[in-house]
Amino acid sequence: MKLKTIMLCLSFGLVFYFGCSTNSNDNQSPNENELEITNPVENDSLKILSLGDSYTIGQNVCSTCRFPEQLKDSLKARINNLKADAKVIAITGWTTTNLLNALTSAKLSGDYSLVTLLIGVNNQFQGLPFEVFENEFAELTRDAIKYAKEGQSRLIVISIPDYAYTPFGNGNSLISQGIDKYNNFIENYCSQNGITYVYITDITRDGLENPDLVANDGLHPSTLAYSRFVSRILPIALEKIGLDTN
Repeated sequence: MKLKTIMLCLSFGLVFYFGCSTNSNDNQSPNENELEITNPVENDSLKILSLGDSYTIGQNVCSTCRFPEQLKDSLKARINNLKADAKVIAITGWTTTNLLNALTSAKLSGDYSLVTLLIGVNNQFQGLPFEVFENEFAELTRDAIKYAKEGQSRLIVISIPDYAYTPFGNGNSLISQGIDKYNNFIENYCSQNGITYVYITDITRDGLENPDLVANDGLHPSTLAYSRFVSRILPIALEKIGLDTN
């Protein structure tokens, strides 16, 4: 009888011990490093459309170094199992007129997850009438909005870099004044129309002090400069596709 009692007590003790151990493990918080970011993109696929000129095509940097590709890669690094594609419609030297003409024949779909627009430096460089830019920039934003599957909420307009702060520009203040005029118009237009605007011009204005920000042609942004552009664009892009970083 005494032996039976001892065995029964031992059995209850073991059950209690293992029961408590299991509950203790269940209540432990998971290691933060083990948490995965879920994919907020439908069908695990993200389509980026980037419209512009040499600053979008990435003149004098590698094809994967331009900012649309770096943005795509940064999104893939942040979101598990994401398939992403970046389509670029841009040519070095394009003005707003050139881009509009290209879009007329491009036959693009309206299902892009993100659309970026960076245009205007060649209007300024060629000394075209400012009214041309005012009218055509508005047309371009309307086109860009049509290509985004959720309209203007998926459009990101990027400010024009300042090539005065390159060996080519040689610190010419008149260039900077012209770039400011264009960027001020872009910012005001975006503000009035509820369009997201990302300012990156100040990054390029370190180009004379930091030559690493300038490509080897002495005029265009380098891979490093584009990386800094993306550091500003990325949090906004994540929020637009449904992943709030706050």
